[in-house]
Amino acid sequence: MKYFFYILAFLFSLNIVAQDKLPYQLYDKNGKKTTYKKMVKQAENAEVVLFGEHHDNSIVHWLQLEFTKDLFEKKPLVLGAEMIEADNQKQLNQYLTGEINQKAFDTLARLWNNHKTDYKPLVDFAKEKKLTFVAANIPRRYASLVYKQDFQALDKLSAEEKTWIAPLPIKYDKNLPGYVKMLEMMGDHASPTMPKAQAIKDATMAHFILQNLKPNTTFVHYNGSFHSDNFDGINWYLKQGKPDLKIMTIATVSQKDISKIEKENLKLADFIIVVDEDVTKTF
Repeated sequence: MKYFFYILAFLFSLNIVAQDKLPYQLYDKNGKKTTYKKMVKQAENAEVVLFGEHHDNSIVHWLQLEFTKDLFEKKPLVLGAEMIEADNQKQLNQYLTGEINQKAFDTLARLWNNHKTDYKPLVDFAKEKKLTFVAANIPRRYASLVYKQDFQALDKLSAEEKTWIAPLPIKYDKNLPGYVKMLEMMGDHASPTMPKAQAIKDATMAHFILQNLKPNTTFVHYNGSFHSDNFDGINWYLKQGKPDLKIMTIATVSQKDISKIEKENLKLADFIIVVDEDVTKTF
């Protein structure tokens, strides 16, 4: 009789597992399920972590904050993000040091609409722990200029303006997977300058990451996943500047079924966060 109860308990436990509803599953680049603990552990050995996100994904924003907190327990960090532009570094520094409050920061800097919900917790963590936080992205008006007039339009910028972008001229490889995919997705609406506008963002973020590297420290950079997927984009530009740099990449994808990674999402990054497509969006 006791064996009957053992079997019943076992079947009950299986049923509970089958009914678990998880919002995400982690995979390695080859599609094998892995763990958050392993992701943090590998990050300890990296000089740079490119944390690719979907900008409106609540689960990934939560993971970014938890990952940053847990990694900070292991080693010193520098933080940086696509979501704050380089010409707002002064205002960001003023906020981090307490010289201005959040209301003034909102007024003086061009913050994203979802800053309060999604990026303020990361900036506030840096403020609390007295960490450097780098405004890494090119001012969007200059990326727009490249889209409209190509790279040569940047030559006309003032000396001060050029301090907010990657040194010119930048290298550009139109055959990188991300840039090729961008043109394919746009179809008849594609312009050859569109991936170039993306490239100047990638190059600028890589430039400011390299500028702010510190010995025995990991730079955690938050960016749209498409800026570092396929180990290109920011990753490619980092390697142009420092070929031996130890980089770990994280990608985000959404799927209807997270129990198995879809073929098209393999090999995007060292770690791939597969999020249930029904997860709450922040905007």
